[in-house]
Amino acid sequence: MAAYIIADVTVTNPEQMAKYREWSTKAMQEHGAQVLVRGGEFEVLEGSWTPSRLIVLGFQDRAAAKAFYDSQTYQDAKSLRLDAGVMRMVVVDGVS
Repeated sequence: MAAYIIADVTVTNPEQMAKYREWSTKAMQEHGAQVLVRGGEFEVLEGSWTPSRLIVLGFQDRAAAKAFYDSQTYQDAKSLRLDAGVMRMVVVDGVS
């Protein structure tokens, strides 16, 4: 069953976030992530949710998504992001 990582990012330090994006992109490539949404304009249709920057990554299954997140490459990326913004991230199973 496919799985997706969905993230909402608030960038507070654009220069540092650019370094994070370099490493996170490398991790995505290493783990076969399909980038479905990465930034882009959005419109809230209902509720008070006001995301800053949305990212949606597709993976073959939850194990692949977790392997990406737990990988050394992504952990290195994550350490670069600590002072660059606020990340809210979930993994969710798709429908079969």
